Amino acid sequence: MNPLPLPLTISCLWLGLALLSLVPGAHAADRIAAPRRMTAADIDRWMTELSNWGRWGKNDEMGAINLITPERRRRAAALVREGFSISLAHNVEKEKAPDNPSPFQHTLSHTETGMSDTYGVTYHGMAHTHLDSLCHMAYRGKIYNGFPFPEITAQGAARCSVIQIKNGLFSRAVLMDVPRLRGVEYLEPGTAIYPEDLEAWEKKARTKVGRGDIVLIRTGRWARRSSKGPWSENQYAGLHASCAKWLKGRDIAVLGSDAASDVFPSGIEGVEAPVHQFMLVCLGVPILDNLEMETLSEAANALHRWEFLLTVAPLAVQGGTGSPINPIATF
Repeated sequence: MNPLPLPLTISCLWLGLALLSLVPGAHAADRIAAPRRMTAADIDRWMTELSNWGRWGKNDEMGAINLITPERRRRAAALVREGFSISLAHNVEKEKAPDNPSPFQHTLSHTETGMSDTYGVTYHGMAHTHLDSLCHMAYRGKIYNGFPFPEITAQGAARCSVIQIKNGLFSRAVLMDVPRLRGVEYLEPGTAIYPEDLEAWEKKARTKVGRGDIVLIRTGRWARRSSKGPWSENQYAGLHASCAKWLKGRDIAVLGSDAASDVFPSGIEGVEAPVHQFMLVCLGVPILDNLEMETLSEAANALHRWEFLLTVAPLAVQGGTGSPINPIATF
């Protein structure tokens, strides 16, 4: 049998590739999108496969904060060049709203020489800037490192509480500005962010997330709230569960967002907040919720620099599941 002429051979090859691309799962885009179709069984498997339990010893309560070594703190300090700082704390919300069922309470009293304040805040939720410590969430009755989910007592959580972070966080932070990546002011509620978005942002920003970093995901949540008003906490833009493997591969220390990091709804039947589960329970990564990132985004864009020093100091509450915070970015 005579071989086909070279031009015809090439044409047949291209036709074969074109036909292959029509087969489900064969196209590159399908291969990338495949992890999006996750189930509760996938979450179960990844909770074991990605686990950091025992990595820093069976009694470790610090989790991925162990990755913020003295050397990484020195490198983070070297990122301070311009010498100005930006707060990432959203001003406290004192008015009840669909996303703020428990407003910040602030009362004043007079004394003979001045005034005194009393503050009250239920900070977990979608209104107040706060840190989730590793005991905040459990999975199948266990918190990070396999410790049993603590009972509620007057002393608080016996393991992995916010007191472990009393000395604060001080590390390189990388802002991943997804609305800028997509050319919009903000993401609409319920918009999912996938690993390919994180990869695309790294290329656009010419930076790469690395070990011991604090990763901050901007969705434009507060910009949308300012434009259209508050909405129910049932829908928020955020990371799809498939991003957990990407973040594990980069060995991050802390994850933060202007919402709650997770996309709501999660898109996975029977699983409400898989990113929280992966970060807090599986990887031992504390989470920063409801950060104010609009000024930060403008400054980073003006400087064309998406890495900076971030410092976070929680309240020193024994047994606390987290803390209100005022994170400070310094360029």
